[in-house]
Amino acid sequence: MPVSVIDTHAHLDMAQFERDRNEVIQRAVVAGVAVMVNPAVDVRSSEKIIKLAERDRHIFAAVGFHPQEAGRATEADIKRLAELARSSTRVVAIGESGLDFYRNRAPREVQIRVLEWQLDLAASLQLPIIIHSREAEKDTLALLGNWIKATKYPEGRARGVIHCFSGTSGIARQYIDMGFYIAFGGYITYPSSKIQNVIKSIPQDRLLTETDCPYLAPQLHRGERNEPAYMLETAAYIAKVLGITPEEVGKITSGNAEHLFRLPQIK
Repeated sequence: MPVSVIDTHAHLDMAQFERDRNEVIQRAVVAGVAVMVNPAVDVRSSEKIIKLAERDRHIFAAVGFHPQEAGRATEADIKRLAELARSSTRVVAIGESGLDFYRNRAPREVQIRVLEWQLDLAASLQLPIIIHSREAEKDTLALLGNWIKATKYPEGRARGVIHCFSGTSGIARQYIDMGFYIAFGGYITYPSSKIQNVIKSIPQDRLLTETDCPYLAPQLHRGERNEPAYMLETAAYIAKVLGITPEEVGKITSGNAEHLFRLPQIK
């Protein structure tokens, strides 16, 4: 039985795919990637992603501001994101949102404010949020904890996903207890990766796979442009760590993605 997976985090709108985007998407579908969720980094990319998703049934969109772009975000931009999210059934999440204290391309207080705006937006629309957290776990956990206390989601509705997780099992458990899924990408296949025990600690019903393409290509393609078709290598690695088949990893993580993003069945 062929492996079928969902890429929960792909940046297919970026310039690296401008010349061959359609071919990249086709390679992904042929490889077994049934769905690609494409988060945004600002208003312009949100608009572009929605158009892409409306043209291709394998693509779904998330609208949001990446923390590295937070310095340019205004309240008017957040209102525009709300309009975009309401305008299309192809929008399934808010994001890519979060905090990045590694690069600090926007002041920390600005990143926090813009994340709070997007958390409020996700709650008002009852959409999951895609969280980026790099060298900012303490602040991210505190902000999400306060948000959890202040907002209500319908019974059984997941809050969101922690994208490109590289923290400890203990931190993962805190996110899971808040209602978040944990997503892993190609970086887990690198020889320097020490995250195998963390992967084992994640309940299988909270596990997701992603590429973050065009970044973080798995080991066999390291140094190349990443693309969704390469997700099969990551799924195979997770299967090896968990002692199950790649087909089982695909089934588990695809079911989780469908629940989180409330995705329709793709035929």
